[in-house]
Amino acid sequence: MSLSLQVAIGAALALAVAWAAWKTGALTGGGAVVAFFVGWATFGFGGAWWAVALLVFFFSSSGLSFLFQRHKQALSEKFSKGKRRDATQVLANGGLAALLAVVHRWMPSAPWVWAAFCGSLAAVNADTWGTEIGVLSKSPPRSILNGRSVPRGTSGAVSALGLSASLGGALLLGLVAATASPHPLAAGLAATVSGFLGAVFDSILGERWQATYFCPTCRTETEHHPLHTCGAPTQLIRGLRWLDNDVVNFAAALAGALLAAALYRLGGAA
Repeated sequence: MSLSLQVAIGAALALAVAWAAWKTGALTGGGAVVAFFVGWATFGFGGAWWAVALLVFFFSSSGLSFLFQRHKQALSEKFSKGKRRDATQVLANGGLAALLAVVHRWMPSAPWVWAAFCGSLAAVNADTWGTEIGVLSKSPPRSILNGRSVPRGTSGAVSALGLSASLGGALLLGLVAATASPHPLAAGLAATVSGFLGAVFDSILGERWQATYFCPTCRTETEHHPLHTCGAPTQLIRGLRWLDNDVVNFAAALAGALLAAALYRLGGAA
């Protein structure tokens, strides 16, 4: 298939998926626009399996967001984003993957690019699964740094259920990576391990350096800024002001991509 035809088909598929996601409420208007370009680049320059990997991530993570939205509503005053993904969320989660699909088009003989692509998606998928399923945990979450119990919704908090879900989310992309790779074992393990560790890295960044604010009216910590859900201005109490949840997610995606490429090559695949 010629590049121009593949890009044209990619544009049509990306438009259909973005429109459907917007209509069902999975994406905001801005999120749908960015999703179109992410999908277009991935479908058009990567090819069929690259599109499958992206769709597996999108539908599994969006499905969990809708399925367990009732459980997260009680924590809405803490989380800055809801079930509808906006433009920055889409870019943070899928932008690097789209760039790697373009790289693949110009480096088709470098199989580590596929591993990096799947590692990137595995990391954000693992993070999403850990967050969405982790809120169902009966036991209180704990700090990933010192193991102490922390309030539900705290950035970086983990639970046994959430970590298990993260591993499952990474494994799902690992299976896709293995299916379409000339070295299935190396690609599958690289994507799974890097995806899980990328989600762990996300939690460490979230707890240690992500911006956390305080609402003086509700007397609670939150990710919302500049205004809390009650309408009161929030104040930075720890972390780096520029390091919000979207930046943390992108950092996890980058960590997953770099680690997957390294593990793939260390596993004997070039």
